Amino acid sequence: MTAQTLFYIIIGIIIVNFIKDKILNAINAKHFNDPIPEELNDVYDTEEYQKSQAYKVTNYKFGIWSSLFSLVLTLTFLFLDGFEHVDNIARSYSDNPIIIGLLFFGIIMIASDIITTPFAYYKTFVIEEQFGFNKTTRKTFVLDKLKGLLMMIIIGGSIIALIIWFYQLTAHKFWLYTWGIVTVFTVFMNMFYSRLIVPLFNKQTPLEDGELRDKISNYAQSVGFSLSKIFIIDGSKRSTKANAYFSGFGSEKRVTLYDTLVKDLEDEEIVAVLAHEVGHYKRHHIIFNLIASVLLTGLTLYILSIFISNPLLSNAIGVETSSFHVGLIAFGLLYSPISEITGLVMNYVSRVFEYQADDYAENTYKAEPLISSLKKLSKNSLSNLTPHKAYVFMHYSHPTLLNRIRNLKKQLI
Repeated sequence: MTAQTLFYIIIGIIIVNFIKDKILNAINAKHFNDPIPEELNDVYDTEEYQKSQAYKVTNYKFGIWSSLFSLVLTLTFLFLDGFEHVDNIARSYSDNPIIIGLLFFGIIMIASDIITTPFAYYKTFVIEEQFGFNKTTRKTFVLDKLKGLLMMIIIGGSIIALIIWFYQLTAHKFWLYTWGIVTVFTVFMNMFYSRLIVPLFNKQTPLEDGELRDKISNYAQSVGFSLSKIFIIDGSKRSTKANAYFSGFGSEKRVTLYDTLVKDLEDEEIVAVLAHEVGHYKRHHIIFNLIASVLLTGLTLYILSIFISNPLLSNAIGVETSSFHVGLIAFGLLYSPISEITGLVMNYVSRVFEYQADDYAENTYKAEPLISSLKKLSKNSLSNLTPHKAYVFMHYSHPTLLNRIRNLKKQLI
C-alpha cells in the first residue's frame, strides 16, 4: 500500500463519517414533530413544547453549519499538507523528539481551540441565552478557556512527553509503559477529580444539616452505602440545567448535587436520583466501566505499537519526515472506525446499566419520585421526547425518557 492510497482512505473515513452523522441527524430531525407518547403528555405544556421544538431545530441547524465548517477545514488542512507545515515549524525550534512533539501538538491544539471558540461563544451566548439556559458571564467564559488551556498544557503535555520518552527508550514496548501511566492517571482522576479539578471551575460547599441531608443519609444507611461527603456545586454559575453525580472511591467517595437540581426537584425526587446513582455503585457499573476503559486503552496502544514505526503513517498525511507524533495523528484518523464500533458497544452497555440502576432505585426507594424527577429534568433541559431509534442506537448512552418510564412502570405492575 502506498502513502497516497492511505491518504485517500483517511479522506474517505472522514467524509463517510460526516455523511453518516448528517443522515442520522436529518432522520432524527424528521421526528421532532412526532406525536408525544401518552406517558409523556405531562412533561410539557403547549408553550413549553413549542419552545423545546424551537430549541431542537436551532441546535440541529447550528450543528449542520459547525460540522460542515469543521469538515471543510479538516480536508483543506490535509490537502494543503498542513501537518507538514506544523511539523517543520516545530522542528525549527529543536532537535529533541519530545520538544518537537510537544510543540507540534501544542500548535495544533491551540490553533484548533482558537478556531472553535467562536462556535462555542455563539452556542453559549446566543443559542443557550435565547432559550434561557445560559448563566455564564463573558469573564467566566474566558477564564474557563484559559484554565482549560493551562490544564491541557500541564497534564496533556506531561502525558505526551512521557509517551514519546517511552517510545524513544523502549521502541515497540512503549505501549506497556504508556498503558501503565494512563491506567494510573485514570484511576487517580476517578479518585480525586472532584477534589482537585472541579474546584478550579466551580465552588463546592458541604450540604447543610437539614431535612434533605437527613433523607439522603437515611437512604444511604438503609442500603448499606457509606456516604458522609455530600456537596452542593454552583452549577447555576453557567447554566440553569441540572445534574448530580457520584465520584471517587473509598474515603474519597462523595455525591455532588447541582444547586439547580436542589432548586428544581423535591427532596424525595433528589433522593430517588441519588438512589439511581447508588445503584450504579451497587451493581459494580463504576468498576466495570473503569476496567473496560483501561482494557480498551491497552488494546488501542498495542495496535498503535504495531504500526507506529511505519513511515507510511506520517507520509499518508503529507509529512515527509517520519515521526512518532505525526504517526499518532494518522493512526487516530485511521482508527476512528474501530473507535466508533467500541463506542456503540459501550453505549449499549451503558443503556443496560441505566435500566439496572433505575430498577435498583425502585426496589430500594420508590419509582414515582424517580419518574417525576426524570420528567422534570427533561422538561428543564428542553429534551427531545421523540428521538429516532437509529439516532438513539448510535449516540445515546442513556435510554430515552419514554423507555425508562415504561421500564419503571412495568416494574410497578
